[in-house]
Amino acid sequence: MVNDCAEQAPVKDGPAAGLVRIRLDLAYHGAEFSGWARQRGRRTVQEEIESALQVVTRSPEPFALTVAGRTDAGVHARGQVAHVDLPLELWAEHGEKLLRRLAGRLPGDVRIYRVAEAPAGFDARFAAIWRRYAYRVADHQGGVDPLLRGHVLWHDRPLDLERMNAAARLLLGEHDFAAYCKKREGATTIRTLLELRWDRVPMDPYASQEGSLAVATVRADAFCHNMVRALVGAMLLVGDGHRPVEFPGEVLAGGVRNSAVNVIRPYGLTLEEVGYPADDQLAERGRLARRMRTLPGMPAVPTGDVEG
Repeated sequence: MVNDCAEQAPVKDGPAAGLVRIRLDLAYHGAEFSGWARQRGRRTVQEEIESALQVVTRSPEPFALTVAGRTDAGVHARGQVAHVDLPLELWAEHGEKLLRRLAGRLPGDVRIYRVAEAPAGFDARFAAIWRRYAYRVADHQGGVDPLLRGHVLWHDRPLDLERMNAAARLLLGEHDFAAYCKKREGATTIRTLLELRWDRVPMDPYASQEGSLAVATVRADAFCHNMVRALVGAMLLVGDGHRPVEFPGEVLAGGVRNSAVNVIRPYGLTLEEVGYPADDQLAERGRLARRMRTLPGMPAVPTGDVEG
């Protein structure tokens, strides 16, 4: 089951009377989670945090979290952002001790490392102006260092990053990324791809083998389901010589899923950072994110479908 369709907390312009909005900065190892969003009978990041928050505040009811990007099963995060609206008196009682208490209650594969009162107009989901992911690939002939295996995909052919970066430049800007997304009824697949590049970085300095990692940096105003993993899958075909540089752009222009493009495995993907505007622009950004987004000649579609 994909967590992409799970509901988040109801959209509000701000906390209701008597509540205070709290920003949570967090990280998690996605291997044993069925993604971010609650799903009946499955372990999710949202459920773990909401349950821990309920326990440490001794609340009879859980508090619903709203997140910047709903990551899929197996995807990691170290720059995730969420918010929760808490009663004023509860925040006054528990606020200073909340971070330490949550650390004592949460399992080892999810950590909250900052808890703070959010500025006016802040919404973790709608106020975000971009999300940045990294996808890590090892193309060393001997494979991936065992200690990195849960974060790095092994590609068994050498990758030419110059070709991959040439292909990446053809995808930048605002487009309908339907060819790289799993379509949802009534949701737009129009996104603005702000940054897409490949770099060589050293292996872990403590790793036993030589070689480097090919790391994709992917930053956009938002992402639709499977978008990053499909984009990376297309560019790997360019990097190992199976397809020409123009191939990912041709797939994009085609507007439909291409059977040659694999949605690659989730464990190489990490949500690294979420960007927000200055505090005095948060409310306006939230309003803009809820408006219709279209391309010329297309019908208007709500932008409420903002996903990581």
